Amino acid sequence: MSDWVLLGLIVALVMLLLLTVFGFAVYSGLFTEVVVSAGSPPVSNITLAYKFRVGPYGESGQLFTDGCSISSKLCSIGVYYDNPHTVPPEKCRFAIGRILSEGDAKPSEEQIKRFQKYGFKIFSFPAPSHVVMATFPFTTPLSIHLAVNRVHPALDIYIKERKLCAHPRIEIYKEDRIYFVCPLARQGDFYVPEMKELERKSRAAAVEAEDAQTDITGADTVSETSSISIEATTDSRDTSVATSILLPFPASRGREEADNRSEHSYSESGASGSSFEELDLEVTGDGEGAPGLLPEVGYAGNQEVTDKWTKESIAAERGEE
Repeated sequence: MSDWVLLGLIVALVMLLLLTVFGFAVYSGLFTEVVVSAGSPPVSNITLAYKFRVGPYGESGQLFTDGCSISSKLCSIGVYYDNPHTVPPEKCRFAIGRILSEGDAKPSEEQIKRFQKYGFKIFSFPAPSHVVMATFPFTTPLSIHLAVNRVHPALDIYIKERKLCAHPRIEIYKEDRIYFVCPLARQGDFYVPEMKELERKSRAAAVEAEDAQTDITGADTVSETSSISIEATTDSRDTSVATSILLPFPASRGREEADNRSEHSYSESGASGSSFEELDLEVTGDGEGAPGLLPEVGYAGNQEVTDKWTKESIAAERGEE
């Protein structure tokens, strides 16, 4: 009889453990509906202390820890510039840090010196005019892993269906929410100086290779389309200064075998891209959502996810004129 009692206790403990794990996952956001929207951003202009890295995005965790160890009260921010689905992990570029101030507030000199002492640099991002965004609960460390695997594919679908140019990918950890923000205009303003320098060198190398090829063949072998693309990237302030585009993370970290485009190039079909002004701006009378945001589109977690980030260029933003 005692054996049956012992077996019953073991089964009860196992069931209790499973229920605890399940409850923890639910509390972390396992069944939270992912809603993607386009419109006004959830944050204004910010000043951040950051560290820039080139390498696998998995290394960002240590940088988050470094920032938290200096000041646990500030909000964390991560800016991811490359598509890890098409760019080799060792070539991915990102900046991780803490938000020192937001809006009209100014960071204290003490905070700036403290972060600079540990190798952080100071930079400011302007308030984006229009963004593609989504939020996810930030209640436990598990929330981060759930967000990566659920929010990014939903953003991928939203951006690809509308043929938008929305990058880089900015993640803001604020109180009990994670904000995923993708600027729709003036993306170059969200490139830290190290990223801009890398892109400048990349363009210079591309020009040198083009000149060398022209000297050898005696004719310009670069297509007219590519030339236009390079010129537009260099001169226009309404698009990113970079030639790499950060669009949503795929659920799988494998590389896209079917993608035969350049790893760091914009789509050259700019005419087919949609600007944020062409999105549905009208909110129905019974619509929900924060003021200033466009109608929200929800995506179920099990909806089919595209294999790669969307690379369609956005049309000229008439609102910037």
